[in-house]
Amino acid sequence: NTLRQAQGDSMVLKSNWYKQTGKDKIVTTFIIIFRYKINQMKILVVDDEKDVQVLFEQRFRKEIKSGEMELFFAFSGEEALQYMKANEHEAVLILSDINMPGMSGLDLLQHIKEKYEKPPPIVMMITAYGDDENYNQAMKLGADDFLTKPVDFPALKEKLKAKLL
Repeated sequence: NTLRQAQGDSMVLKSNWYKQTGKDKIVTTFIIIFRYKINQMKILVVDDEKDVQVLFEQRFRKEIKSGEMELFFAFSGEEALQYMKANEHEAVLILSDINMPGMSGLDLLQHIKEKYEKPPPIVMMITAYGDDENYNQAMKLGADDFLTKPVDFPALKEKLKAKLL
């Protein structure tokens, strides 16, 4: 017999082992508890400004500590593609700055939407410039959302939960 029971972020496996010795039957029960992560948001943040990492880690510290969210950081479009290649299907949501040296966020968006079809990651673009041209181009390339800096973190948290449920 094996009993599987989920308890919060742990799984309990209870197994009975029977051994027949003459007239006696010995029953030994094994209980194994291991931690697992369900419904964890894995988010790749792409921005050439390195201080963004500290900011996001501070603003999402509760979600990170509880295991609800795991953040990864890339500081260029090229680095983001390297991460995606090495960790295919790991990031379920990508937050990318638009204006970066080298590969722009829009170029990155286009590459992700063309290459990573199943499952398609959710890509939200972030920019300091909320102009119509960037917005229209991002939406045309398949962006799932468009945010302006400074980021409204309470609103972003709600959007993330809505996108991943």
